[in-house]
Amino acid sequence: MQSATFTLTPSLRLPKPRRPSASPAVNSRFDPIRVSASSKPNNFNDALSASLPRRSWSLSSSSSDFKLRPWTSVPLVDSDAGTKRFEVRATAETADESTESGSSLFKTLELGALFGLWFLFNIWFNIYNKQVLKVFPYPVTVTGIQFAVGTVLVLLMWGLNLYKKPRVSGAQLAAILPLAIVHTLGNLFTNMSLGKVAVSFTHTIKASEPFFSVILSAMFLGEIPTPWVVASLLPIVGGVGLASITEVSFNWAGFWSAMASNLTNQSRNVLSKKVMVKKEANMDNITLFSIITVMSFFLLTPVGIFMEGVKFTPAVLQSAGLNVKQLYIRSFIAALCFHAYQQVSYMILQRVSPVTHSVGNCVKRVVVIVSSVLFFRTPVSPINALGTGVALAGVFLYSRVKRIKSKPKSA
Repeated sequence: MQSATFTLTPSLRLPKPRRPSASPAVNSRFDPIRVSASSKPNNFNDALSASLPRRSWSLSSSSSDFKLRPWTSVPLVDSDAGTKRFEVRATAETADESTESGSSLFKTLELGALFGLWFLFNIWFNIYNKQVLKVFPYPVTVTGIQFAVGTVLVLLMWGLNLYKKPRVSGAQLAAILPLAIVHTLGNLFTNMSLGKVAVSFTHTIKASEPFFSVILSAMFLGEIPTPWVVASLLPIVGGVGLASITEVSFNWAGFWSAMASNLTNQSRNVLSKKVMVKKEANMDNITLFSIITVMSFFLLTPVGIFMEGVKFTPAVLQSAGLNVKQLYIRSFIAALCFHAYQQVSYMILQRVSPVTHSVGNCVKRVVVIVSSVLFFRTPVSPINALGTGVALAGVFLYSRVKRIKSKPKSA
């Protein structure tokens, strides 16, 4: 049979076929089509390749075999390599997903640990602080000690580079000063209330903070509350009133001190919006709280010495028949927890929305009330417990409906 030669010139770079790796036995049984990449080309094709400098393919047909020979060596597109690349990419995507899920789980655990510390520090502060105020009825001195310990912790934090030391201008300090004043008064009034009435009753009264927040925001910021917000205040006011009527440890000094604490604390929140402190890159909430703590210490210390004198020396405490070592330890733990729970509170606020933080604050108040009742064995009547529960339910409702914004009136 005559041999016919055809030349195909592809426009694309054609792949080089692979040599089949079959055994000789298989080739002898079945070899209808054999793909060869032999290094011995046909003579006619050699001449044609020399005269035409282009890539071509020789298709030879004979009675013996049928060969497809490339003249140029073209790299083979390996399908296995593509599969390997796909497998590597899929493995990388799976690794990224597992890393993201692991990071999300770590953040959830971290947030849960912060909430746990927030509640725990609050419980310890209220218990140890109440124990100190029972035997040492000087709330200004006790509050000053708490600010002193907080100031030392802040300076250590800045000195050891645990947190970046801020650069504060005189204008910023002047703007922060009103916040420091109301912050100082708020904590002072809280300690005055804790020294007069039960811990559970103080925190029941402090549950009425949303009431003062709505009134002050409407008066100074022009924020008109929605009907839902106003409705949520009714159970708060009613619950606090019911708990106050049936409170065994009730006295007017403790009641009005807690109310004054609500007023000053919410004034601080309104002032922070009204003054609009210009924050630099290093002026976050934790830094602002640290500066306020230091300023509160310097504001309250001379007032405490003037009003109560120097009452915390070992000689004075021993003359009063007090256990000096025990009082010092409890005061230090209370002050440490006082600063720690506020620091953790700001750390949580940086990670969650204000609504979530408000709900957490409501749960924290419930935990503090229940733990103090159990620890101090405070007598609670059913009506008193009902009033406390209604007030706390109102706080929770307030934190939820605060997100509902009134629709803007159409022109």
